[in-house]
Amino acid sequence: MAMASIATRARKPNLLPWRSLSFRATRGGRLGLASFSSSSSTLSDPELEPPPPPPPSPSPAAGAKVLESFTEEFEIGSRLITLETGKIARFANGAVVLGMEDTKVLSTVTSSRGDAVGSFLPLTVDYQEKQYAQGLIPKTYTRREGAPKERELLVGRLIDRPIRPLFPAGFFHEVQVMASVLSSDGKQDPDVMAANATSAALMLSDIPWGGPIGVIRIGRICGKFIINPTMEELNLSDLKLLYACTKDKTLMIDVQAREISEKDLEAGLRLAHPEAVKYLEPQMRLAAKAGKTKKEYKLSMISDRTLEKVRNLAEAPIEAVFTDPSYGKFERGEALDNITQDVKKALEEEGDEESLLVLPRAVDTVRKKVVRKRIIAEGLRVDGRRLDEVRPVYCEAGYLRMLQGSSIFSRGDTQVLCTVTIGAPGDAQKLDSIVGPPSKRFMLHYTFPPFSINEVGKRVGLNRREVGHGTLAEKALLAVLPPEDFFPYTVRVNSEVMASDGSTSMATVCGGSMALMDAGIPLREHVAGVSVGLVSEVDPVTGEITDYRILTDILGLEDHLGDMDFKIAGTRKGVTAIQLDIKPAGIPLDIICECLEPAHKGRLQILGHMEREIRLPRTQDDRNTPQLATLKFGNEALRRLIGPLGVLKRRIEEETGARLSVSDGTLTIVAKNPTVMEKVQEKIEFTVGREMEVGGTYKGIVTSVKEYGAFVELNGGQQGLLHVSELSHEPVSRVSDVVSVGQQLTVMCIGQDVRGNIKLSLKATSPRQASEPNNVVKQAVPIWPSVKDGPSSQEQDSKEESSSQSMESYTSRAPSILIRSAAECEEEEKSAGLLETLKNSKLSKKSASSTEKRSELKSTFTGEGDEETEKEAPTAKNLKLGMRVTAKVHKVLGRGLVLDLGNGVRGMYRFEGEGKADYEVGDLLRVVCTSFSSKGVPVMSLLKDD
Repeated sequence: MAMASIATRARKPNLLPWRSLSFRATRGGRLGLASFSSSSSTLSDPELEPPPPPPPSPSPAAGAKVLESFTEEFEIGSRLITLETGKIARFANGAVVLGMEDTKVLSTVTSSRGDAVGSFLPLTVDYQEKQYAQGLIPKTYTRREGAPKERELLVGRLIDRPIRPLFPAGFFHEVQVMASVLSSDGKQDPDVMAANATSAALMLSDIPWGGPIGVIRIGRICGKFIINPTMEELNLSDLKLLYACTKDKTLMIDVQAREISEKDLEAGLRLAHPEAVKYLEPQMRLAAKAGKTKKEYKLSMISDRTLEKVRNLAEAPIEAVFTDPSYGKFERGEALDNITQDVKKALEEEGDEESLLVLPRAVDTVRKKVVRKRIIAEGLRVDGRRLDEVRPVYCEAGYLRMLQGSSIFSRGDTQVLCTVTIGAPGDAQKLDSIVGPPSKRFMLHYTFPPFSINEVGKRVGLNRREVGHGTLAEKALLAVLPPEDFFPYTVRVNSEVMASDGSTSMATVCGGSMALMDAGIPLREHVAGVSVGLVSEVDPVTGEITDYRILTDILGLEDHLGDMDFKIAGTRKGVTAIQLDIKPAGIPLDIICECLEPAHKGRLQILGHMEREIRLPRTQDDRNTPQLATLKFGNEALRRLIGPLGVLKRRIEEETGARLSVSDGTLTIVAKNPTVMEKVQEKIEFTVGREMEVGGTYKGIVTSVKEYGAFVELNGGQQGLLHVSELSHEPVSRVSDVVSVGQQLTVMCIGQDVRGNIKLSLKATSPRQASEPNNVVKQAVPIWPSVKDGPSSQEQDSKEESSSQSMESYTSRAPSILIRSAAECEEEEKSAGLLETLKNSKLSKKSASSTEKRSELKSTFTGEGDEETEKEAPTAKNLKLGMRVTAKVHKVLGRGLVLDLGNGVRGMYRFEGEGKADYEVGDLLRVVCTSFSSKGVPVMSLLKDD
């Protein structure tokens, strides 16, 4: 009965049986996928024992499908690398998993079926980093990865650039590459691994492709090149070089450097090539074992008959347009379009449908041959320039005066408008990459609107081209930015392309550098960029370059009809960024290195124009200039400022329009203008408090009124006593006649009583006070704590007269050395019997000038001519009353001096008839310790002159 009931439950409609599958390992790296008979396919209850496994057999059972996995292992730069195929993604046209230590990347390639007729290769490269690769769950609302991030778009471009030129001419079938990171240990950047895995996957597929390629990363630390550096090594490296190549030709270069010289850069390139070639042989071995036979695809080629017919009709008028330098970009384009329409009419009259289908490509081919022939044979370019000539340059800094920084940069018909916005450290962009830093404080955003080329279009999301160009300019400028500990702010440069005719990314570098200078950001020096092109003749049999010309500062047309776009940016000292894109199937490295010299000359010409416009960072003194401030506070003060859940901080930002950023004991303020900065600082001071100064004026609110005075809350919740005698210059009979509760007052801090409470004065801020002798000297005092004893303690303290003003702010803070407690000092003073004697003694004034006194004390400080000179400087333990020492003036305050007694001990001296004009920082004085303050700071007096 029990078995019957179990069988009944197993056949309930809500449980659907399916064919059970299981894996079993086989020899030689194979995976067997065995199917079982229908008798074992029925679902069983969990309480039942599983059926016994099938008996082993020397060969796979009938109907079993065997999966084969193939692996290649090799070593590059002391890193063991594995290529594996056949285990996962079996249905893709080509799939390879590349591993380096615990980082693994999967790359797959697929191609559309059937015939494809078009005019370009629809190649799509998608790269994705999912958070599971590092064992994390995404922080998004849906806990899923969303749209591609900037880094993913950049890596996709990195893979696309070297593989695209190797597809055969006329191959216009849609191809898709999908690379994803399976696991990451954070040590290696997966981008290079994904590029090499893509090359291996294309080699395994049946897609026609002229690979394989090798991609390598080179770093340099302390002048030593490193192959495949780790992320930690890259942080220390002054060079980040990505290099892609075939066996004998260069395909792609991407560089970020800290002003590396052209000579050192060439050395890095020549080292990278043989290291990248090491990736080729393992890919070919893997393709020999597991690759598919290349499929015969129909290529969309232009027939010789069509090309000859179009050449006869269009070559002469096209040559006439290109030999006339008076044509501008759009005039030239309109003339070429008219030629195309004329050829189209002629073909329509003949009824040549075959030629009409490929007419745009045929006309473009004729244009290309005309331009290239003229450049190589005559050395003349489309606009009449010499090969090494830079177009006219126009620079203007400070175009938009209301902004922090702005500039206009024009080179020929190419023009960009760059602006700079400075923000708080909290405005830094948060990055969600599996490798690299968690945020970045410098951002450059490049925008290419349709109007810049006189077209109609609409704005969409992130564009691969815009992200790539902006990142290139960003890398170029990073090398000259001040370090974060010196300039901790977040900076955003926005580049708007106003007109485009070639090299807008290099124009962005130039405009961005000037805008940063205009914003007052202390760049080390200017950065400029220029694009170098190449026009070559190739032997149709061997494919080798037989002749070539290098072009400096290429036009958009020369970029389109030429062989490469070699963008190089840098300072006068060296290169900071490089990006090389090519159209043919590789260019020899010798030609690439030869391009560095004309790029350097062109860069120096442009830097000269930029430096004549703005050479040094501006000083910001305009009332509309945005303001920056960095303040240091304790953690308790910052907690008061932020408030519960950041309520107080947000309220201040909403009321003032300023931006506040709190980080590691530092408060950063970014305000639109000085007026806003003053307003926000006033609110912060009232909320948090700041270091008060005797003689400083502060705003406060009356919290209570007593017979003897009023209590005022100010400076971060602290309370001070405004005594009735300090209310007015005239006698006051009742305190309430002058002030009332809730009234806002501007009061002056006149001192601190013996209990440390604040003493305030209202009459000291009145106009009459300005004409009277000012007996209150401004001096710094520390931030005092709020009153804890309440009004009763201040009422008692108000009857006591303070004998002297405190100058302990600097002496008690830097360095904060407590020599002894006040009780110990008083006991020692009483026992020594010296306190009253020293207080009543009159010390004579200076009898010599500061220069004479310094010369007299020089021998004293060095121990020459004075037997009483201390052999050793006092310490916190041995300094006693009556000890004579030679001190150095460390700081001159309004009412006294801060003295450096040696060994990090600070003392103070109060002026007795002399003014601070008689002393300078660095003066040497002979002093004697006469007392200690309540906080243990030694009080010194001058010794009489002999």
